[in-house]
Amino acid sequence: MTDPLPLAQALIRCPSVTPADAGALGVLEAALAPLGFACQRLTFGETPNLYARRGTGGPHFCYAGHTDVVPPGPTEAWTDDPFSGAVRDGVLHGRGACDMKGGIAAFVAGLKDYLAAHPGHGGSISLLITGDEEGPARDGTVKVLDWMAQRGEIPDMALVGEPTSRAALGDIVKVGRRGSMTAYITLFGTQGHSAYPQRADNPIHRLVRVLNRLTAQPIDQGSQFFEPTTLQVTGFDTGNAANNVIPGEARAMLNIRFNDLHSSASLTQMLNAALQAEEARYDMRIDCSGESFLTQPGPFVDALRRAVVGATGREPALDTGGGTSDARFIARYCPVAELGGIGSTMHKANECVPVQELRDLAALYRMVLEEAFA
Repeated sequence: MTDPLPLAQALIRCPSVTPADAGALGVLEAALAPLGFACQRLTFGETPNLYARRGTGGPHFCYAGHTDVVPPGPTEAWTDDPFSGAVRDGVLHGRGACDMKGGIAAFVAGLKDYLAAHPGHGGSISLLITGDEEGPARDGTVKVLDWMAQRGEIPDMALVGEPTSRAALGDIVKVGRRGSMTAYITLFGTQGHSAYPQRADNPIHRLVRVLNRLTAQPIDQGSQFFEPTTLQVTGFDTGNAANNVIPGEARAMLNIRFNDLHSSASLTQMLNAALQAEEARYDMRIDCSGESFLTQPGPFVDALRRAVVGATGREPALDTGGGTSDARFIARYCPVAELGGIGSTMHKANECVPVQELRDLAALYRMVLEEAFA
């Protein structure tokens, strides 16, 4: 078996904090080119991306991921340099070890072993690796997918290698994600003296009533594959420094994580209805970072399930929890799921992954390819 550790260390040693590449894509390209991959660098805005493909026939399997990482934070919180790729007591340390340079290295290792066992492989395998997944996600996967669509290179199936496992490798296969939207609401009133409230219109009181309408009852009870939709008030402000002045406006910020019973459009209607029920004068801006999506059980999900069972002996749960990922963009084009290592240390100081877990993940990814092309 090919050991993923050297590649994982080489990637970690590139301090590729979004949107910097710091040589990470070059390290990956150097590992893929000898395997017969045609590698293309695609830069959109300040974001570096890599698209690598081997083969021209079908089916076309795509592995998607990112080499950018979040900042390490104060270095004194780390036992080792965050970009050292140090191994201590069988554990690889460094920013990206878990999320997700270790996963990329494991896929390349599993891919190399798969190709060695199938030299006459007739389908296509590609990697879509971006440099802005941890950032605004405007010039990465979404732009590369547009480029792929224009060239007729949309895959038949895609696997995102985020660290989705919870307690044991392969215990979770994510087949969807909740949508996420943020509402920025400004409710207008009439400013006045707090001793003469009859001469003013307090927007805080009206906005509190609106928020009570929105939070008093659950939005739904969930669906077959999704947990209930949640609405959280994440900000409330008037900008008022005087204790005897009724402000002229009040602002609230709401984040909604929603399941497949809703869309950002239907939830916007719900928010408007709650505001209008209080006869509010208001402005509202909606920012939707992704709609909910679900890859229904079928041939691709079944192949992933068989791969997990074959490599680990455990039956994976099909899950849609957590935040958003670049899978939300891929879902517009083809069936997509997420399967990766255990995510217990991602974004933490002293981020790390057991070396054996990386090697087991490489074996799992090889099994994924075996099942996907069976």
